[in-house]
Amino acid sequence: MCGFGGYFGSIRGAEALLARMIAAIAHRGPDEQGKFVAPDAGLGHARLSVIGIGDGQQPMSDVSGNLTIAFNGEIFNYLELREGLIAKGRRFRTSSDTEVILHLYDEMGEDCLSLLNGDFAFAIWDNRRRRMVLARDRMGVRPLFHTNKDGVLYFASEIKALLKVPGVSAEIDPIALNQIFTLWAPIAPRTAFRNIHELEPASVMIATPGQVTVKRYWQLDYPHRDAPSKLTNEDDAAEELQALLTDAVRLRMRADVPVGSYLSGGLDSSLVSALAAGMTPLQLQTFSVTFDSAEHDESAFQTEMASALGARHRTIACRAGDIAGVFPEVIRFAERPIIRTAPAPLYQLSGLVRQAGLKVVLTGEGADEVFAGYDIFREARVRRFCGRQPASRMRPQLFRRLYPYLPGLQQQSVEYLAAFFGAGNTALDDPLFSHRPRFKTTAAAKIFFSGDLRATLKGYDAAEELVSRLPQAFPLWHPLHQAQYLETRFLLPGYILSSQGDRMAMAHGIEGRFPYLDHRLVEFAARLPPEMKLKGLVEKHILRKVAGHLLPSAIRERSKQPYRAPEARSFVGAGELDYVSDLLSEASIAAGGLFNAKAVASLHEKCRTQPASGFRDNAAFVGILSTQLWQKSFTGHKAGAARAA
Repeated sequence: MCGFGGYFGSIRGAEALLARMIAAIAHRGPDEQGKFVAPDAGLGHARLSVIGIGDGQQPMSDVSGNLTIAFNGEIFNYLELREGLIAKGRRFRTSSDTEVILHLYDEMGEDCLSLLNGDFAFAIWDNRRRRMVLARDRMGVRPLFHTNKDGVLYFASEIKALLKVPGVSAEIDPIALNQIFTLWAPIAPRTAFRNIHELEPASVMIATPGQVTVKRYWQLDYPHRDAPSKLTNEDDAAEELQALLTDAVRLRMRADVPVGSYLSGGLDSSLVSALAAGMTPLQLQTFSVTFDSAEHDESAFQTEMASALGARHRTIACRAGDIAGVFPEVIRFAERPIIRTAPAPLYQLSGLVRQAGLKVVLTGEGADEVFAGYDIFREARVRRFCGRQPASRMRPQLFRRLYPYLPGLQQQSVEYLAAFFGAGNTALDDPLFSHRPRFKTTAAAKIFFSGDLRATLKGYDAAEELVSRLPQAFPLWHPLHQAQYLETRFLLPGYILSSQGDRMAMAHGIEGRFPYLDHRLVEFAARLPPEMKLKGLVEKHILRKVAGHLLPSAIRERSKQPYRAPEARSFVGAGELDYVSDLLSEASIAAGGLFNAKAVASLHEKCRTQPASGFRDNAAFVGILSTQLWQKSFTGHKAGAARAA
């Protein structure tokens, strides 16, 4: 795992610029740094040495000197690919996976991407064809950003590096802010920064003099809803799934350093940890975060699972005030406003891994998207059930079963439940049916936008833009698969793998690995009949079947408890930090120009006096505070409501 940056075009002071770019992202690769400069092209690299420790330095060139790569991530099947290349007569000078990419590209060009099983972003300078090739992994685990300035293409693993380019400045993109306050994340290629873009997952960019083309090399797809499935035997499907997941974990245990595992106490990370424990010759090291608040804490399950594995288990407590204490750093590394505090404890957790001397951890992210584990999937099924009999008073009571961890919901009336979840209020053929309640509830926080920002946005609708990005086959999929696509294609890379994943881990130089996002497993799960994933209202049914004897029954049969962290109440009260009061003051809000100062003052006071604020107020509070922190960190808090892009 590493970080890199570079350019394609004619510039002055290349060495100095690359040094500044790499220094800005040195946290991603604290072990070594390197630079490569050629006429009209340059690459810089900050290395976290995990594979080929002694000979994997980058940027790396091939024997001819015609190909040079800067690479972030891992190619997990590099040994198998290497053996095939050797059989063809290829000779290797290093033991790294980086050199495997160079040889494959030399043989196949960008078509080599179809053979790579990994989490990666890379840039290859192809001197023979005078082109720069940028690529990103299928699921969007590793980030890659780019911008154009005076006809030169600049790119980097994090936007901080691009801000070192002369003339590239930080300015909020109001459309992206609207998307964050609706969809939780910008719709790629848009980022929070105006004129700085993200290379989308599963995409390759080829830049030649005067031309830049981007194409997708892989697409998440699902079968037609009426097509007969070839995976009809549940036992056979579970057996195949177990083989795929076991192999995905095996590949991700490959490293020249020890590999640990996050352990949340839920099914997903527990199953990964159980498989990993059987593959390591050493005692598996596991890591968890605990909370003071009972509604967020899962420490009892974490302890039970760690004991069952015989793991060396470490925990870090997220106490009152801790989230507020690290939140400015969280926003600096996330490089975007966020509406949830969940990244903050994960920032602390990766710090614990670094303190333990590890560089690599397995995680359970991706299972909820791939195997339909989120409440939103069950909720959509109940909403469709209610929508078929909108006058029923019995059907809305099912919503109580979905959220046992939300005690306030249990006491609400049937009428409230039906209204809150929009039962019967959304057309069943709406492409965003599954997500409309979430988007509507989140977008309610935009009531705090300033008049200037509203005028700039001119009625822009983020949800409708999302609809315009859906594939042509989307209406032909089963409703569950439609919902899964929305989560997997947009929220997963846009928020989970970025704001909660790569950026929080790499802030401490930690590489997260995601077995559930092995593309073979993702493709297999997409072909599974919906009822094998969501059986009635039991989420991840087939994954529970795979867990079988591997997990204690209390973990295996446990209902999904989504990972959450305390929100507005983390920042207010007796120990309120000065920066919170300063950034939410009427003067500071007015200077930022994005929110209504008086409305924000009322919200701040409400959160101080009513700790149990609802979702809208929590999302608004965190979103506004994080936007103010973003402006302070990247623009000096001088930017106002920018013109629309």
